[in-house]
Amino acid sequence: MRVIGVVDLLAGCAVHARAGRRGSYGPVRTVAGSIVEAGDALALAGAYLGRLGLAELYAADLDAIMARAPQDTIVKSLAQLGAPLWLDAGVSSADRARHALGLGASVVVIGLETLSSYEALGEICAALGGERVAFSLDLRDGEPIVASSAGNGRGMGGTTLGEPAHTIAAHAAAAGVGALIVIDLARVGTGAGLDLPMVARVRDAAPGLTLLAGGGVRGLEDLAGLADAGCDGALVATALQDGRLSASDVAAAARYQRSATR
Repeated sequence: MRVIGVVDLLAGCAVHARAGRRGSYGPVRTVAGSIVEAGDALALAGAYLGRLGLAELYAADLDAIMARAPQDTIVKSLAQLGAPLWLDAGVSSADRARHALGLGASVVVIGLETLSSYEALGEICAALGGERVAFSLDLRDGEPIVASSAGNGRGMGGTTLGEPAHTIAAHAAAAGVGALIVIDLARVGTGAGLDLPMVARVRDAAPGLTLLAGGGVRGLEDLAGLADAGCDGALVATALQDGRLSASDVAAAARYQRSATR
């Protein structure tokens, strides 16, 4: 079970995301329970890789996702730390995906909330190779967050806004992505736990892909639950920052063998 450390970027700072309310995010001030310089993204990432023993990073450029000036300089610096970097920067076209790779991203994350169509997703996969593309199934309270179109009750590529999450995941798999991410923004930073039945449904809809989940991880027990639901890894921020997940927990998660019931 892989643990991937999340760095949420906003206005030049690493911020503590909570419940998807981006206007209220404040700078990160601790990691592994110890104080760091407020909002220092490189210090946060360095602690993930050093003190906590993580091997991968995930950067969410919230400015880019909200169509503001992207945090390219910080992203490039994060990539230069040497660990594989998953980058979510509001990418919705092949050109922007290539730009993300140019910054040093190992995997380009395409979020449901900013994607225009499954056709665009397929074009990105064809341009980069599906193994370098992950689709983020962005949810709020279990409901997909889909970019609306002209207020017509339709969403991405004409998809009905009420389409179930696992059906959207199957469409993304058919478009050629190599990985899926299930993340409920309402749970992010809250310690509320994860929707394991939802994760299991997505796994069943796309059995051959790498599957990650995030939003609400509280500790080692949640990581084991995700593994048993079919996840290959977890995106974690708050539990690493406040010390609920330690280096020994990260190592234990890596050794965990999922239940044979699935």
